[in-house]
Amino acid sequence: MDTQRLLLYLAFGFLSLIIYQTWMQDYHTPAPVVQTSTDTPGATPAVTPGNSSASNAADMPGAVAGPAATPVAPTAAADVPSVAVSTDVFNVRISALGATITEVDLKDYPVSIEQPDVPFTLVSDDPLHYLVAESGLQARANEPAPTHRELMQAAQESYALEDGQNTLEIPFVWDSGTGITVTKTLTFTRGSYEVGVNYLINNASDADWTVNQYRQLKRKPGTKDEKQQFVNTYIGAVVSNEEERYSKVKFGDMEDENLNVSVTDGWVAMIQHYFAAAWIPQAGEQNTAYSRYLAQENHYLIGMVSGSQVIPAGQQGSFTTKAYIGPKVQDKLSAAAEHLELTVDFGWLTIIAQPLFWILKTIHGIIGNWGWAIIFTTFIIKAVFYKLSEASYRSMAKMKLLQPKLASLKERYGDDRTKMGQATMELYKKEKVNPLGGCLPMIIQIPVFIALYWTLLESVELRQAPFMLWIQDLSLRDPFFILPIIMAATMYFQQKLNPAPVDPIQAKVFQFLPLIFGVFFAFFPAGLVLYWVVNNSLSIAQQYYITRHVLADDTNSKKGKKKKGKKSDKDGSETKALEVDEPETAANDSDKESAADDDDKGAKPSS
Repeated sequence: MDTQRLLLYLAFGFLSLIIYQTWMQDYHTPAPVVQTSTDTPGATPAVTPGNSSASNAADMPGAVAGPAATPVAPTAAADVPSVAVSTDVFNVRISALGATITEVDLKDYPVSIEQPDVPFTLVSDDPLHYLVAESGLQARANEPAPTHRELMQAAQESYALEDGQNTLEIPFVWDSGTGITVTKTLTFTRGSYEVGVNYLINNASDADWTVNQYRQLKRKPGTKDEKQQFVNTYIGAVVSNEEERYSKVKFGDMEDENLNVSVTDGWVAMIQHYFAAAWIPQAGEQNTAYSRYLAQENHYLIGMVSGSQVIPAGQQGSFTTKAYIGPKVQDKLSAAAEHLELTVDFGWLTIIAQPLFWILKTIHGIIGNWGWAIIFTTFIIKAVFYKLSEASYRSMAKMKLLQPKLASLKERYGDDRTKMGQATMELYKKEKVNPLGGCLPMIIQIPVFIALYWTLLESVELRQAPFMLWIQDLSLRDPFFILPIIMAATMYFQQKLNPAPVDPIQAKVFQFLPLIFGVFFAFFPAGLVLYWVVNNSLSIAQQYYITRHVLADDTNSKKGKKKKGKKSDKDGSETKALEVDEPETAANDSDKESAADDDDKGAKPSS
């Protein structure tokens, strides 16, 4: 198996998957689904064109008990007052209609590097960028309640978090006219993207009041302006509960059927590239997660509704929840709710991607530059896999030496694949070369490479992060395409170090692959291309070193062993000869000594 061919096939498959997913999101628009009516609590009423009342009821969970509540005609947006809120991280606008969060601007995240003073808008009631965070209380059918359609009164038109102030509370009041009042208070905290929501219910009526809490996120479909070319990231809803910590609810799933899932110690969210909006209940609170597709508005809705609570006449009650609206910074997400950091979607290789991100973040904390953090992380990865790469490059070097013999076999057997395969395997066996030796070490490393790809793609920390010179945003493509050109060049040199395919047609096709990949990577984020450039450069240096030095040392070592073996054989022969001669010499000396003794005896006079 040719290692280069395997890697290129895998890379082709990976790129094809990305292109296919991007095409599906850009051009595949499912037909609107008309929901069927039902009297079941929590189900979606029928939605038909021109039926504003039905559409109005569809964006609510079912009533506490009995049939669905009577729809209320919506109030014109121009007639609804709003409250402006400013904190150290937020600019927020809250509509008096249900105290709904209709706009959130993130001060620390500019919309682009060309507009550093214009904050990114995550939540907006603008139809082109629609995402709102609604919440409210529901009572029994036909009973008034402070839903997200009811006007509420605010004491001021604007609020600001002052220096030295850690929290900011914005109260809204609703009066039923029957003795029940509800104060909905939104709480903002310095340095936090969390928004606390508390309902204080005062039942001064002469009857008990049964009520529950709901909160929901309503969003438009994903559009091209929210995506990068050739970069596919998930835009849609997510639900977390005890059974599934992270479960995607795609917009197409919402069109097919309504979600109805029990949630305890979980949350619901709408996420997109780099940012998330989530509703988080109190710990231990039991809720039901639900979804809706509002065909008339072409909006999608994910939410949670709590169990009902009875507020006795003359007494008080309360509900509490919170929202997270901001960047997908893992530390802040995990502090807001358990498993909320999983919205930083590293995919099925999260177990590998998380340690890689920790390395990146640690290095960045030392040197303060995400580009150099990527470079040093790549060095660490190459060092960890050095031995595997060494084994792979050794195998490829041996395969390269066999290319003339393989070409000879190709000429001898032509198109007879059976005989060619048999002869090739016999050659491998004779030369003691494992054709899989170059593949397996590389296959083991592929999950790490893919995990790092998603780490660089999903981390909001790299958004608008400068590197140096012309690279001022690692999350966008190289504006001058310099990195993709360098990457294509490194691929070309790497090809020259690898064994060429025996088939001349394949060899010609592979010659164009660096150019093809260079074009593909020209539209990838600069941070990803930087990683591939560094990885390819290190691979070239490592392969050159192993080929020129390690294999040369092995060859010299083998030659030395052969010479030593010959010398040992010679020495062994001489030793053996000595061992054979020594006994004969000893015997002769013994005979001489015996003869001398006899002569001495004979020379003495007789007594």
